[in-house]
Amino acid sequence: MDNNQNTLSRIQEITTKCRSAVIVIPPNPSIDAIAASTSLYLALSKMSKTVSIACSQKSPSDLAASDKIQNIIGAGGDSLTISFPYSDGAIDKVDYNIQGQSFNLIVTPRQGHQKLNPDQVNFSYTGGLVDVIFTIDTPTLNSLGTIYTDNQNQFNGKDIINIDRHLTNAYFGTVNHVNKTISSISELVLSIIQTLGIEIDRDIATNLYAGAAAATNNFTSYSTNADTFEHVAVLLRAGAVKKAFKKPTLVTPPQTMSFQSPPIRPQPQVINSIPGGHSPEVPKSGPIESVEKEAMIDAPQQTSQEWLKPKIFKGGGLI
Repeated sequence: MDNNQNTLSRIQEITTKCRSAVIVIPPNPSIDAIAASTSLYLALSKMSKTVSIACSQKSPSDLAASDKIQNIIGAGGDSLTISFPYSDGAIDKVDYNIQGQSFNLIVTPRQGHQKLNPDQVNFSYTGGLVDVIFTIDTPTLNSLGTIYTDNQNQFNGKDIINIDRHLTNAYFGTVNHVNKTISSISELVLSIIQTLGIEIDRDIATNLYAGAAAATNNFTSYSTNADTFEHVAVLLRAGAVKKAFKKPTLVTPPQTMSFQSPPIRPQPQVINSIPGGHSPEVPKSGPIESVEKEAMIDAPQQTSQEWLKPKIFKGGGLI
């Protein structure tokens, strides 16, 4: 059995025994990282595991189960946690009252601050014990941001399954499913799901396909290889839907265009020769009326008769 099979067997052993798991991804995750984490979430949920996804700063996504990504780490429990965006000093007080059978939590904003947007309120259960942590697209634990730095005690003594393809991965996990030549994280998660014997439904297949497509720039990157297309074939046979994805837009500062007038080159003075060896005088610069007047005065009153006579050319010269 090769190292990869040993790694997958160890992941299967840990996952089968655990009751709860947390999948953590770095802040501002890539499409590939979101696809891999949500697919693993869907797969573990099929195994009746208590599972959650944590990210300190998530990116918008329309992939299945992307709404399950939260900014706190936990594996369920009995404590209902209500979370929403907060800036220092924005809340004046938090109160509650009971009306009949309803418990009302009242959040009052400080004067001058915006009121709470209900669409930004998240609800989750916390307080449960975490058995195993899956890290995805994470070269080091510190790259997880505040999910790790604010919850280091949650990582202590836990089985950590490190799933990554970064060249700089620190191999910090209890099990390290790291492949630095594979074309996407989604393919690594696919191998785990297959090892666990979980059916790949349409949502899982679509997510993993989207992750692989995004990571390889629609299968055109240098890392795309025969294995990539074999994995994609599995996903398409499972019903993967091809979704268009948007590439991150690079914003470049506007460039100031400077235009220079072409250098003015002095024009050569053109003097038309007049037969007879005479050249007209170049008029001096001045008002146009003066120039015209001087030209009229200087112009010859009568054209030379010799000039008007026809010229006859013969082989010997001019007659």
